[in-house]
Amino acid sequence: MKELKGRVAVVTGGASGIGRALAENFGRAGMRVVLADVEGDALAATAQAIGETGVEVLSVQTDVTKPADVDRLAEKTLAAFGGVHVVCNNAGVFAGGLSWSQPLADYQWVLGVNVWGVIHGVRTFVPIMLERGEEGHIVNTASMAALTANPYAAAYHMSKHAVLAYSEVLYHELRGIGAQIGVSALCPEAVATHIDDCERNRPTALRTPPRAAAMDVELVNGAMRAAVASGIPTQVIADRVLSAIREDRFYVLSDADAWRRSSESRLDDIRLARNPTFMPPV
Repeated sequence: MKELKGRVAVVTGGASGIGRALAENFGRAGMRVVLADVEGDALAATAQAIGETGVEVLSVQTDVTKPADVDRLAEKTLAAFGGVHVVCNNAGVFAGGLSWSQPLADYQWVLGVNVWGVIHGVRTFVPIMLERGEEGHIVNTASMAALTANPYAAAYHMSKHAVLAYSEVLYHELRGIGAQIGVSALCPEAVATHIDDCERNRPTALRTPPRAAAMDVELVNGAMRAAVASGIPTQVIADRVLSAIREDRFYVLSDADAWRRSSESRLDDIRLARNPTFMPPV
């Protein structure tokens, strides 16, 4: 998809982090931008900031775990701009701990946002894009966690592996019917976002009692805070995505040596049918 000017981009998780950087990049490319996020105040502030740069922008408060919300997002997008060309299913959350003691509510929340949010986005927007028959692109945010498996993050790794597999299937299906819709799986490394503070958006029904005393929770939360503090700028990720869309490139991977070594080690484990190697990206 070479020509972006005048086209319409929808970004979930668009109020902050990677989502905001994506929206800003699309705006600079001359696109009209639809921002979706569950966090209303941050969404309004981001929409105002982007709009003040001269970009046509629409904001729609959206809980991606709810298919009706995503359908409403599509309806408002079409009503405002008459079409949709790029959809970034980007909303994501994190919760960590030992796989056997992590509360079920953690699994439900992480899988609900990270996996079902992508499913709802694809099921809502792809039929619309196919019916219109225009050139388009789907970007699903996975992670380098989709290519690796490290302790204390089972729910997150599961969710991102699922997003990658789902995106690969989607790619083959759209290619198989000759659709003009490209697919990219975004797999970033540690990024300077606010994912370490994503608890602020956890639904009340899925909140869990504080477990700060648990060693596994302290360990993973500390590691997450450190990773975010030293993470790469969101603009780097947004630039990778823009290039991938223009080049019709599926895998949008980290170029960091540590992450590449970690993912390649896992791929070798599978290829050689050997037991999993513990090789964290450090």
